[in-house]
Amino acid sequence: MTVNRRKVLGGAGLAGIGAATGVGVDRLVSDGTGYSTHKEEPMTDDAARFGDPRLPAETITSQSHLFPLGAQPPTTLDGGSFKQANEDNFPILKGQEASILLLTLQPGGIREPHWHPSAWELNIVTSGVAAWVVIDGNGNHESFDQRVGEIVFAPQGSFHYFENRGPADMNITIIQNTSAPENKDNIGIGESVSRLPPRVLSAVFGVPAETFSSFKKIDNAVVILRSP
Repeated sequence: MTVNRRKVLGGAGLAGIGAATGVGVDRLVSDGTGYSTHKEEPMTDDAARFGDPRLPAETITSQSHLFPLGAQPPTTLDGGSFKQANEDNFPILKGQEASILLLTLQPGGIREPHWHPSAWELNIVTSGVAAWVVIDGNGNHESFDQRVGEIVFAPQGSFHYFENRGPADMNITIIQNTSAPENKDNIGIGESVSRLPPRVLSAVFGVPAETFSSFKKIDNAVVILRSP
């Protein structure tokens, strides 16, 4: 008797799917051919929010899921550099609320104090030590050193920064739940203070308004600085 391997393998696969999802095989197969006749369900609210895994056919190529992050030209600033995969340079991330950043801080380098209005982040040190400060909306004010093998979670909207106080380069990988480039979902303290009039800063800090007249004005998001 000749065995139809396609029917056998298809049936076994469907049985596994049925067991995992709780959908009976009889609902998935109606004609005994091993091909699914189960109708695709409409997108759920979660799918609409987090991105539809059923990507349009035109975005699928043999390498649409692969991105040479390490080969990207770095964005270099005083104190370090970074490379990022986001929806602008890795199209498959569009609508997926995901991006990744490879950041290098040179000795004395500081990731400017900042917050992200619409994203949290997971930080993984791969070399060196990151000296952290995190201030969240729950009254937590924390400072600590992050070493290789440790992760730091900065909640959405939390005010945070880290710096490299060591003698060698520090490398950190940052995963965020936003597909936007770094400069489109980042509010730095320099840009924020630059937009406040001296009289307001005087009231906040209790010093003469003239104190802030000589402050450097920053008109865009500064990612990396160097301590004096």
